[in-house]
Amino acid sequence: MTQMAPGSKGVGLWSRFNNLFTNDIAIDLGTANTLVYIKGKGIVLNEPSVVAVDKSTRKVHAVGSKAKAMLGKTPDRIEAIRPLKDGVIADFEVTEYMLREFINMAQKKRHFIAPRIIICVPSGITEVEKRAVRDSAKHAGAREVFLVAEPIAAAIGVGLPVDQPSGNMIIDIGGGTTEIAVIALNGIVCDKSIRVGGDEMDEALVGYIKKNYNLLIGDQTAEQIKKEIGSAFKLDEELEMEVKGRDLVAGIPKTLRISSDEVRQALQEPVDQIREAVKEALENTPPELAADIVDRGIVMTGGGSLLRGLGELLRETTNLPINLVDDPLYCVVLGTGKILDDVNAYQDVIIHSARD
Repeated sequence: MTQMAPGSKGVGLWSRFNNLFTNDIAIDLGTANTLVYIKGKGIVLNEPSVVAVDKSTRKVHAVGSKAKAMLGKTPDRIEAIRPLKDGVIADFEVTEYMLREFINMAQKKRHFIAPRIIICVPSGITEVEKRAVRDSAKHAGAREVFLVAEPIAAAIGVGLPVDQPSGNMIIDIGGGTTEIAVIALNGIVCDKSIRVGGDEMDEALVGYIKKNYNLLIGDQTAEQIKKEIGSAFKLDEELEMEVKGRDLVAGIPKTLRISSDEVRQALQEPVDQIREAVKEALENTPPELAADIVDRGIVMTGGGSLLRGLGELLRETTNLPINLVDDPLYCVVLGTGKILDDVNAYQDVIIHSARD
């Protein structure tokens, strides 16, 4: 008869008790959207990273989709803001409130024990920025906070063998950052992190239309243009759409038609920055791993990868296969969820807090 190790029964009971009263959480805290994964339940929340606050009292009026609907439409006293900029926290207090609200929305009911939380961060962030993320999560109600680099989480979410000695290259284009990394043996061998993503594309569109047409449009309109007719590579059939904004000369609302060719010109600068970053990452890749990438190609994830023709442009630039995954928006949170489901197996990829 097998003898139980001293104290192991108590540990097992505590583990079952613990699982009963707490839900561990994985969070993809993005510049544009925040996704929450709960152990055993999968993705339970996908909300815009936007908060509407009163400018004078700092009272929060709305969070997530309700706050995003207010962007550009609020009275002077209310401000709809994104508390994260370029993948890192720009407003600590508002981020903390937003995290707490999202955790409460995801959990549905209160638990006796605060959750452990794993959060994704850009690979290029500083120690100060990492500490800001940890502190925000702890103040929002986490009992323990672990961080994981976004490229590794995305690679795990896609199903790449990150623990093998072979090289896997991933490009993760988010709202505020583009992460390009070569991963092997549970670590990033070389990477390039640039603070260019979907938001910079939207800003480029706003600037182009303002400069060429004296028409002022909002960020949400720019995002809609990018999604509907935006492209990084010449299309077989060019597209057009109607754009509404305010005429800066006459000061009245105005409508114009814009083509996908013009949108491509507007997006050229941020797209070129991404292309140059990919080239630089490849130039810094060790030869043995570069050979693996030639065989396997490059995997592209993140919402920014959905821009039409971006895969073709990068394929032409690198002469390598570019593989766009089926659900690029969910790869990072699904990868973080896999880490959460089996923390022991993924110990090597977790960036532990200073006290661990």
